[in-house]
Amino acid sequence: MSSAKRLDPRLVRTDDSWLTLPNPAEIPVEICAGPDVPIESAAIDELLTVLDTAATLRALARAGTDPDVEPRIDRVVCTPDFHKGAGIPIGTVLRTVGALIPQAVGNDINCGMRVEATSLTVDQVRPHLDRLERQLRHLFFEGGRRIGLTAGQREGLLREGLPGLLADGVPAGAVGAWRQVGPDDLADPGGRLHAAGYPVASAAGFRDWITSGGGTSYDSIIGSIGGGNHFAELQYVSVIHDGPTAYAWGLAPGRVVLMVHSGSLSLGHQANATGQDQARAAWPRGVPMPRNRILPILLDERSAPGRERYLTALANAANFAIGNRFFLALMMRAGLAGVAGELRSQLVYDAPHNLLWPGADGVVVHRKGATPAGGVGDGEAVPGNLWGEPVIVPGSMGAPSYLLRGQGNPRALGSACHGAGRSIPRGVAARGSEAELDAFLREFRVVTPLDQRDPAVAVRRDIIDAWRRDLKQEAPWAYKEVGPVVESLRRADVAQPVAELRPLLTVKG
Repeated sequence: MSSAKRLDPRLVRTDDSWLTLPNPAEIPVEICAGPDVPIESAAIDELLTVLDTAATLRALARAGTDPDVEPRIDRVVCTPDFHKGAGIPIGTVLRTVGALIPQAVGNDINCGMRVEATSLTVDQVRPHLDRLERQLRHLFFEGGRRIGLTAGQREGLLREGLPGLLADGVPAGAVGAWRQVGPDDLADPGGRLHAAGYPVASAAGFRDWITSGGGTSYDSIIGSIGGGNHFAELQYVSVIHDGPTAYAWGLAPGRVVLMVHSGSLSLGHQANATGQDQARAAWPRGVPMPRNRILPILLDERSAPGRERYLTALANAANFAIGNRFFLALMMRAGLAGVAGELRSQLVYDAPHNLLWPGADGVVVHRKGATPAGGVGDGEAVPGNLWGEPVIVPGSMGAPSYLLRGQGNPRALGSACHGAGRSIPRGVAARGSEAELDAFLREFRVVTPLDQRDPAVAVRRDIIDAWRRDLKQEAPWAYKEVGPVVESLRRADVAQPVAELRPLLTVKG
């Protein structure tokens, strides 16, 4: 049965690239997805519940003190990886006027992707994969990262992002991941990032993390991949689709690249909790709490103090996420250097997913599991105006990933997807075929905290079974095929393919 025949009857296909979702709130809602991209009904259910927030905003406006504020959901666009989330679907771009919605960003603030092109080729690396696997397990899970930070560096990171972290250069006597910092990292820390940081005046909400240990201290947070679909992956350029752009980005056939997908970890959870707390504190008496439990914050004078507390915490967490991806990339560089010798690594791009972008006249764009895809000349396209903003679309574990160039398409709210997107929930995937998992593991390397080949571990069936259940939740059959997803972006003129990347191994937390 084709995907087109399984289309949810509530959706209306307008062409080969777009669907619309009629809804009682009469909010314009479009989904970028071709006929071969499945759309789960549970995600539609969840999105319709989100649209009930339109009534919440009207109720808040009636109870407000500023008659000039007319809060509303202006428009919603969903990307091809659209799937059910935890209250708000992943792959939702939501534009509001006069209000912001912390839950439309979520817990994993500034979850994002970082891609670097190295000076190594796949032929130089492939013979060393056994040693590399051991190196990476030590670096990521066995104490090898050794990322020592002073209180000043921690505060600088949370307040300014990479410029604050690197303000004083590499610490004297640095060990571990710090030793991989190169001149390019220090000379222009923001040259190829969507943002090098989100400067704010304070990081007081995270004082415990800043002062932890006193002096130079180490913790288990910075340099952690996190769980779920987060990863660090070693790949190589297998196909070039756009030669001039690929050359400008430092990509060539056979070139080894590293890709990191991670976010703000526990700091993001704390920042989102701050947003929820401030929304409740500003809630007017007499206005019932919404049934969908989505709590907006108006952009009015009454909400200003709490709103600023949330936005400061949001920026702190977003800055941490940028720094964390930087250190994860350094750890991947260290693993490669340990088996292949000295190398150079050039940042292709660092792209955020879960953030909000305030604009003029009270407009706020929220991207939940979606990434900016600015076009040529677009203000969001950081690496110059010649190619468009890099868009990073990983496939499922073991599948190809794609680098594309954004087109700044206003119909898509200048946004694209951040991956292939789940096709089945984690619980269902965990009950998948043991034979399929065995076949996958024979063909692909997954580096985890557990070494399943260790004889001491192999005899513990309970531990091995739990490890296999976790892997099945992120296995290829749990995700949509990345090809139709990328084709949807291309056909809709949202982003054009530049290069295809094939994986060599994946590190999973």
